[in-house]
Amino acid sequence: MSLLLVPRAFFETARISVPTVLESFLGSLKQETCSKRLSDWSRRILLQAQIQLDVSGTEAIESGQSYVIMSNHQSLYDIVVLFQALPLDLRMVAKAELFRVPIWGTAMDRAGFVKIDRSKGQEARAILAEKGRSLKEQGLSLWIAPEGTRSATGELLPFRSGGFELAIALGLPILPIRIDGTRDILNKGAFRIRQGVRVSVRIHPPLTQAPEESPEQAKQRLKAEVFSLLSRPSLPS
Repeated sequence: MSLLLVPRAFFETARISVPTVLESFLGSLKQETCSKRLSDWSRRILLQAQIQLDVSGTEAIESGQSYVIMSNHQSLYDIVVLFQALPLDLRMVAKAELFRVPIWGTAMDRAGFVKIDRSKGQEARAILAEKGRSLKEQGLSLWIAPEGTRSATGELLPFRSGGFELAIALGLPILPIRIDGTRDILNKGAFRIRQGVRVSVRIHPPLTQAPEESPEQAKQRLKAEVFSLLSRPSLPS
């Protein structure tokens, strides 16, 4: 384990945040630049922690298709893992508190990350829908953790409905992904990062609303199906 990896991760985050904020201020920021920085950032962080990825199911992803990506959420390392495991340009839904962090929060906003304040109810859902529509128009995919927060035990927490409602409203497929191993790198509430962990990422086939279903019927079915898929550990053979 190493405490040195924590400041190094902060450095890598600052390394992409500062130019993103500056270019945004100058009006020269491009989404493709943000995507490249996020890819490089996540790759460097995984290399520093000597994380090995076992990824299966990428054949389920259709080139040029946008998705609402849903995974189990056990660690902050889920984020960098997904940026490296998926052949997609994606942005993420994050809690409003993170956008208050100087420079980093501004960079997240300018790069297209979606700020969600759950205390605002319908207003938060409207913002999520508006941002999701914008990302879809740009050909980007959106990751949202249906549990709403990290699980400290590894067991799935109850699902929130917002991501499912968004996927149905935008007509986007849900891409379910099971991640195993990130909790061993950095568990919720921990400060030491464990190196050399093998992480398994299992990409399941996309799920969509059936033509005969109402939005409410689709939401309930999709929640049950995604919960079932994400409940199954996907460890490397």
